Amino acid sequence: MDARHHFLKDALDERRELGRFRELRTVPARGDILNFSSNDYLSLASHPALRSAAISYTEMYGTGSTASRLISGNYGWHEQLETRLAGFFGHEAALLFNSGYQANISIIQALANRDTVLLYDRLNHNSLIQGARLSGAKLLRYNHCDTGHLQELLAREDVRSAPRRIIVSESVFSMDGDRAPVDSLINLARENSALLMIDEAHAIGIAGDEGQGLAGRRDGIDIYLATFGKAAGGFGAFVCCSRLMRDYLINFASGFIYTTALPPAVTGAAAAALDLFPQLSAEREHVRNCSEQLIAGLNKAGIDTLASDSHIVPVMVGDEQVTLALSDALRVQGMHVVAIRPPTVSEGKCRLRISLTANHSAGDISRLINAIENWFHENQ
Repeated sequence: MDARHHFLKDALDERRELGRFRELRTVPARGDILNFSSNDYLSLASHPALRSAAISYTEMYGTGSTASRLISGNYGWHEQLETRLAGFFGHEAALLFNSGYQANISIIQALANRDTVLLYDRLNHNSLIQGARLSGAKLLRYNHCDTGHLQELLAREDVRSAPRRIIVSESVFSMDGDRAPVDSLINLARENSALLMIDEAHAIGIAGDEGQGLAGRRDGIDIYLATFGKAAGGFGAFVCCSRLMRDYLINFASGFIYTTALPPAVTGAAAAALDLFPQLSAEREHVRNCSEQLIAGLNKAGIDTLASDSHIVPVMVGDEQVTLALSDALRVQGMHVVAIRPPTVSEGKCRLRISLTANHSAGDISRLINAIENWFHENQ
């Protein structure tokens, strides 16, 4: 082996020894297995309207945007979608990004510097954490969804005297499935002259009367970020904000400046999803009913689902190998539920992460509850 590659092998060998080596698995074709790990919450990824829009945009505009938007990749379909997003979510302006991860890292780095204090929820998504670390700002983590702790941090003299304060939180948390106290965050940001950034990746489409999420159409949120890769059934991301903030990000967010713009097909599919969101009240209600059925059934069996009250339901196991064994057992029974383990979650917090979609039936949920309950009964 080339000596330059020894560190690669050593790192992978260590992962194998810890039982944490990861491999890609091909997802079975639809219908071959019940998928409880998809983020396609409204089942739009295969919706005829999105397919048709993607095809139509490709036929009209081609397959690629050909450049970054500041060079020669800024087209009318980008600007039209941004205008619609701003209106739908209740902001002055919007700006497209190529992914949620890219957007979070780029935006936080653009807004924060060494003179900034970043206050972020302890369980924020990795993209928010990495953006905070890369920004060079002073980082203060507050206890999960604990606005009392956040208020204590905001009252500290070193925080009060900082030239810039930014509060960052998800709205629906991707691993625990619980919800941030958005109203309290808005109030604390306003009272302490802090910027507020809310990541709605797991909320848009599936939450809100018309799919506007938990934080859409709310005053007091400076950066409203969400993605098209989950309930919208596509790919890409966007931020809603003021016109001033949009101009700033165009000039200072490196992940926007130095990358090829979203292609026509992706943009067309996102526009079609936005058209559908207000029409999907029945689907949102169905997913809520599935969630209530699942949480009630698991809790009745004595299985911990934390404080989830959403379409993301954790099944807490704890031990890593036991969690993997449960995931494998469900797969044998025709159900795909991925085991979540370190470094994604903390040691001793391993779990199954169940994602519910509009395609799941009450019978599917009952089958899943019974399988998990039986496994716990037989193995613990």
